Amino acid sequence: QVQVVESGGGLVQAGGSLRLSCTASGLLFDVHAMGWFRQAPGKEREGVSCISGSGSSTYYEGSVKGRFTISRDNAKRTLYLQMDSLKPEDTAMYYCAARERLLCPSGVGVRGEYVHWGQGTQVSVSS
Repeated sequence: QVQVVESGGGLVQAGGSLRLSCTASGLLFDVHAMGWFRQAPGKEREGVSCISGSGSSTYYEGSVKGRFTISRDNAKRTLYLQMDSLKPEDTAMYYCAARERLLCPSGVGVRGEYVHWGQGTQVSVSS
């Protein structure tokens, strides 16, 4: 049984930083591309970033480019999202997800292109 668990969310002031982590069990971690999504109240879930199974390819949604960094440690079966220069508009529930493919879709992709999901971790940025 696949389990995906996020951690690291919290409340931070604008301009601050947070690092999210995601552990995945029940799958061969290094053959799955992994992604981060977020969903704000009343909005659709949107893709934030994707990283290929080897970690050699990364993609970012436009508004987070240059501020967020996705990475993975395959030995630890852990995915990370370093979020710097946070803005109030980054406030959302953040979800980790795994694809059934080694590579990311064209760009970050959409919700339906990911199979295994975590329960989410809340990120709140105050102005």
